[in-house]
Amino acid sequence: MYHWCMAQKPAPLREQTRSVVRSLLARTALELFAAKGYDDTTLEEIAAAAGVSKRTLFNYFRNKEDLALNGLSEQGELIAARLAERPADEDPWTSLRAAFQVLEEIDLTAERRLEMITLLFGNESLRAGHAEKQARWQDLFAPLIEPRLPESDHRALQARAVAAAAITCLQAATEEWMRLGGQADTFDLYDAAVQAIRRPASQPEKKTT
Repeated sequence: MYHWCMAQKPAPLREQTRSVVRSLLARTALELFAAKGYDDTTLEEIAAAAGVSKRTLFNYFRNKEDLALNGLSEQGELIAARLAERPADEDPWTSLRAAFQVLEEIDLTAERRLEMITLLFGNESLRAGHAEKQARWQDLFAPLIEPRLPESDHRALQARAVAAAAITCLQAATEEWMRLGGQADTFDLYDAAVQAIRRPASQPEKKTT
């Protein structure tokens, strides 16, 4: 589904082969979902299009939802890895924004990305699965954010709150990007979302009598 440009220790050949097959199956599934619709695509059709048996398909994925959401877990791990590389004294929001930009390294056309995001947010079961995967992102990011925050009895709580807020801003930006038909910069939208929650609420003017 995704091609990631990350400098890391090569995985064993067997593991690399498994990863390639997973990517092929997920990419094939997404192409069929885009062409036929998620609900109208069967696992048999996905297996046939990928040139494997249905049994082989089940060795890699449990169901169609797993196929559609394949990339999200990998994305979370890669964002976390990029976050861990950021300077220790950097503001957590700055670090998170820089880490999220690893998503821009996906070898994917804007048109295909729009198809995938529309699929994820346009189906109720996939939307729920997407939310579940992003909750896992919060578990990954919070321990990396915590050391960047001032000492406090509530620092772990605050780290989870920052992680959750940043993920929500990214999702809101992604949904807005989808609504605009991909005709916007995702990180301009993300910045606008972050600004809204970090800016102190303006106080209503007091009326003078």
